[in-house]
Amino acid sequence: MTSTLKQFKARAFARPGVKKAYDDLAEEFAFLDEVLKARAETGLTQAEVAARVGTTQSAIARLESAEPKHSPSIATLQKYAKALGYKVEIRLVKSEQRLTTRSGGRTTKAAVRRSA
Repeated sequence: MTSTLKQFKARAFARPGVKKAYDDLAEEFAFLDEVLKARAETGLTQAEVAARVGTTQSAIARLESAEPKHSPSIATLQKYAKALGYKVEIRLVKSEQRLTTRSGGRTTKAAVRRSA
């Protein structure tokens, strides 16, 4: 019997911790999806982007991967975006979880735990 992605996810999410791990990676995968869609729109290969950026195809492959060991700098992301005719926008968006602070404006771990 062939399984659909929906069925697979339902079985996986029934396992302890899988849903939380999946949700914890949602923002990272959403960003990677944007990166891959941008390159697909331009019709460029990784090698062509690498030539425009001045790097290697393998460096572009690492940038486009979900490999946790690779964390590109903002400058690298800007070069990549420019090579595709895009620009990078970085914003801080307030989380739904509010952190409480003590005097001096610093947040403590205890304050974070209390607010959760």
